[in-house]
Amino acid sequence: MALTDFASMTDEQYTVWARRTWAEARNRSFVIPFVGNSADSMIQRITELKSTKTGNRCVITLVNDIRGDGIVGDNQAKGNETAMGADDNVIQFDQLRFPVANTGRMADQKSVVDFRTNAKDQIANAHQQTMDELAFLTLSGIGYNFNTDGTARLGSQLPMLEYAGDVTAPTANRHVRWDATNGIQPGDTTQVDPADKPTWKMFVQAKAHAMNTWLKPNRTNNGVESFNVFLSIDGMAALKQDADFIAMWKDARERGTANPIFAGTPHGGVNGIRIDGMNIFEYRNVFHPSTWGGDGDVKGQRILFCGAQALGFADPTGIGMPGWDEEKDDYNNRYGIAGRKVYGFKKPVFFNSKLQSTEDFGVLCIDTAV
Repeated sequence: MALTDFASMTDEQYTVWARRTWAEARNRSFVIPFVGNSADSMIQRITELKSTKTGNRCVITLVNDIRGDGIVGDNQAKGNETAMGADDNVIQFDQLRFPVANTGRMADQKSVVDFRTNAKDQIANAHQQTMDELAFLTLSGIGYNFNTDGTARLGSQLPMLEYAGDVTAPTANRHVRWDATNGIQPGDTTQVDPADKPTWKMFVQAKAHAMNTWLKPNRTNNGVESFNVFLSIDGMAALKQDADFIAMWKDARERGTANPIFAGTPHGGVNGIRIDGMNIFEYRNVFHPSTWGGDGDVKGQRILFCGAQALGFADPTGIGMPGWDEEKDDYNNRYGIAGRKVYGFKKPVFFNSKLQSTEDFGVLCIDTAV
């Protein structure tokens, strides 16, 4: 087959290839269906830049509920206004590139795979996998020096990202663990026991805890409120073996396929179970280490119970456009391609006026065994 003629592409064609690559990454992504532009979205996409003391950054604004009891009848309102408290969280962003190269002209002559097309597929896949992992590590409060299975990430530059240092551990009222005997308890991974596997009872208590600590639910365009809940694959398997969950599932099945439990969720391409105001999903990138418990040998998971603005996603206009770069090397014998994208993640925190403490705004972490 003929060699790919890199020089034949115009700037406009490079732009097309870049957008196609990023479009493929977005289509494959697990987290993108949960991204929206409004404050009612689980992951809020911020595109506009604001000037800050450290330069241009994306800013997500969290507006607290108004406190006070209002003004009755014709009583004086002037001078008795309630200040609207708001917290601005700066979301830093950085460039992430995935470069690939062929082995040389002779290797290309023997290959049946078009280098540019194959590169687009591989780069899109790498961007998708990395973006999904970074999102779930950020939500879980786990540094980018770890994989989602809890092992150390070796030889990686991800900890060098500008926003890597903004990852924060779960706050006190947003971090709990499930105790099979005593129910929801304060978060402490050393106290997780092999018996503390997820149950339907856990979900009932977790939802109550979320609502009692003023975790704002997601809201659809038609006003339906819900929480998105993410379990590991082994965690979902354990839940489906819980007697209470089985009984509920059986009851739903007997009431027919029109039952809302079988309706899935409104997130395209992501299958889940919708029940009691919760959209329950299983996902491989839910944090699932094997080092919890007093002896460090308990396999666990960090369930994410997510409401609105659980995560900020900086996708700045202009600089955030995907890029596609090509070059020749070794006297035009080797070809290289790099696909790039600028973005950033931040788990917003705010001063919760109801609890009078600083808390994660939109995510509750629940540690269990699996």
